[in-house]
Amino acid sequence: MCRPSDLLDLCDLLTFAFCDWLALNHILFTEIKHAGLNAQFSGEGSSCLKTAMVDSQYYLPNDIGISALDCREAFRLLSPKEQMYAHYLSRASWYGGLIVLIQTSPESANIYVLLQKMFRAQAPQQLEEAATAAGLSAEEYQAFLVYAAGLYANMGNYKSFGDTKFVPNLPKEKFKALVWESLAFKQSPSDMEALWGCCCEPLYSLEDKQKQLGLGEKGITAYFSGNCCLEDAEFAQKFLDSKNLSAYNTRLFKTEVDGKRCYEVRLASAEKDNCAVEGKSEVCCGRYDFEDAVFSVKRGDYAFLMEKVCQNLEKAKDYAANENQKRMLEEYTRSFKCGSVDAHKEGSRYWIKDKGPIVESYIGFIESYRDPFGSRGEFEGFVAVVNKAMSARFAQLVSSAEVLLPELPWPPAFEKDRFLKPDFTSLDVLTFAGSGIPAGINIPNYDDIRQTEGFKNVSLGNVLAVAYATQKDKLTFLEENDKDLYIKWKGPSFEVQVGLHELLGHGSGKLFVQDDKGKFNFDQAAVRNPETGELISSWYKGSETWDSKFSTIASSYEECRAECVGLYLCLNKQVLSIFGHEGEDAEEVVYVNWLTMVRAGLLGLEFYTPESKSWRQAHMQARFVILRVLLEAGEGLVGLKECTGADGRPDAVITLDRSKINTVGKTAIQRFLCKLQVHKATADVEGGRALYEGYSAVSADGTHNFLRLRETVLLRKEARKMFVQANTYIKDDAVELVEYEGSAAGLIQSFIERFQDDAEEVATQLLEMTCVDSSCWC
Repeated sequence: MCRPSDLLDLCDLLTFAFCDWLALNHILFTEIKHAGLNAQFSGEGSSCLKTAMVDSQYYLPNDIGISALDCREAFRLLSPKEQMYAHYLSRASWYGGLIVLIQTSPESANIYVLLQKMFRAQAPQQLEEAATAAGLSAEEYQAFLVYAAGLYANMGNYKSFGDTKFVPNLPKEKFKALVWESLAFKQSPSDMEALWGCCCEPLYSLEDKQKQLGLGEKGITAYFSGNCCLEDAEFAQKFLDSKNLSAYNTRLFKTEVDGKRCYEVRLASAEKDNCAVEGKSEVCCGRYDFEDAVFSVKRGDYAFLMEKVCQNLEKAKDYAANENQKRMLEEYTRSFKCGSVDAHKEGSRYWIKDKGPIVESYIGFIESYRDPFGSRGEFEGFVAVVNKAMSARFAQLVSSAEVLLPELPWPPAFEKDRFLKPDFTSLDVLTFAGSGIPAGINIPNYDDIRQTEGFKNVSLGNVLAVAYATQKDKLTFLEENDKDLYIKWKGPSFEVQVGLHELLGHGSGKLFVQDDKGKFNFDQAAVRNPETGELISSWYKGSETWDSKFSTIASSYEECRAECVGLYLCLNKQVLSIFGHEGEDAEEVVYVNWLTMVRAGLLGLEFYTPESKSWRQAHMQARFVILRVLLEAGEGLVGLKECTGADGRPDAVITLDRSKINTVGKTAIQRFLCKLQVHKATADVEGGRALYEGYSAVSADGTHNFLRLRETVLLRKEARKMFVQANTYIKDDAVELVEYEGSAAGLIQSFIERFQDDAEEVATQLLEMTCVDSSCWC
């Protein structure tokens, strides 16, 4: 049904939509999109009109790419002991991954349970009969399957890459009819009706605030109660810093008692009692008066799921390959039981020491991209098997790092005192539980460990193999003579970029710190700012971290720095040789790598929200910033022009002059990269924000109308791929691997079978966790 505020003249709307459908093959018209019309018609002809009714940014297309991650050969080569180790780590990861439902939105867990109940009673093929009986067309049922697959793949109803909400691409009445016709409803009508009642409105709502994740009026978040704003997040961070307490595994809930602000800081933990944390001199849990407010620090967030994680980590420990793995799992378990980030950091130290394992894994509250304030980590866990051939190349890159790091465009004092050689391996993913799967990872994210003790880099080979495959007819915004080159060299060039980004991007650069005892890690009397020539006048103090200081821009700023390192160092012939590229081939890799970056900068506009003037995806904001820097360099290095496509619709073309990459391009990136590092190293938040937010601005002014280009990008965007992952289970004391087809039905089936033993208990607990907090989102 249409909301009153959205109503247009029905006759005009039908006429307009029909003409649009005939002329533009179901493509949205900007006028309808700007009207904010998100209602759905039911009845005859609705499937023809619905694409004109919902902005395509907010649903997943029926032809979305879905690929199975191939890990059979890698898993087969593991010993029985290694397979057991991988199995229990996978189980821990999958249970922990369900936490993301609670972290994403108030309704995500309810929708998940509704879908699980439907598919557990009837697998996708069986449910299709009910769909036909309920009056759904084949196209509408496919849209339902794609929505369900999307919810599972993103662990919530907001895209993991871009943070926009997605809604079912079929009328609400049809969705409801399918629920009522399902076997799950016939078996438990009252339960299913109650579930539908809880989630039917938020399932489809596209009110402005609900269109994207954000804080306060800018969007939806479950990291903070609904009455929190940016000022609350900043105030809470100030309190956490005063107690030397990390925000990584917390959520914040605000109430008011007798006119006084009261904040509950909730720690993720299996334990619910608020005793002292073992190994800490201070009891972090309890009640604190802080300035004009009261803070209460409590344990027990996601307790049921955290306990499941701990149980499986304990089982995995029995199959650990060495003492480092055992100690790592012990510390992770201690962290997840009592909510101690310090214990997780200790586990991460043992993880770093576990060099070259055959089965690699990491688990916990890791990336802070989706916290609108940038300090709280989303749960993720991965288990993967080493790809020895590709890992050999990365090992060569690690060996060359000490030669390559001095090439970076900042003074030696701004680089770490010594390079801590990390593991850098290519892995085939068995399990990656969370909201999405990246192409590469540099962890841990604890700056104090990365700066002085080390880190690891991983490139996810079987993800790279399928994630970036592109059909020529779907390649947008490139000249025809660039498309074949792009398709041929995109994979090899991205492999180089990922390697440099993770190892020498995230792995480089010093932070200037004064510790709690007043000791400096740099020479105050000698180190000068290369931008001003003045002595360093700002630095990190005490418990301050990169994330806590730069907060909302920290993630994107750091991704931009790492991407710039990749662009800059890919010009080095030694780097290209390590990856097997010489002569003309090496030149093509460089060209396509830079071309990919400027095109990605344009594509990044999809992830900008004009209404709130905010970015929803850290990497894509970073790539847009780089595009702006290279456009600003001038001299014809990058060209960007708007045009009309062969289909008569708005289009654009981006070009790159390859003859100027090593001159104009290199100089521009060199200067910008030095500025990024200087602001980061010196904790210069004001200068860093001015620089980064300046290049991040999207407007209609200037040489390029980026707001209009954003409309063109949305018009021609291609949906991001989803991945189907295998399951493992134990049969006759051996681990069996079960793989699924690369389709929406296959992805759904994998989740039906993922929690077979305790599916009802998991569903009950998810609903209970959602219910307990339901009043916090009003």
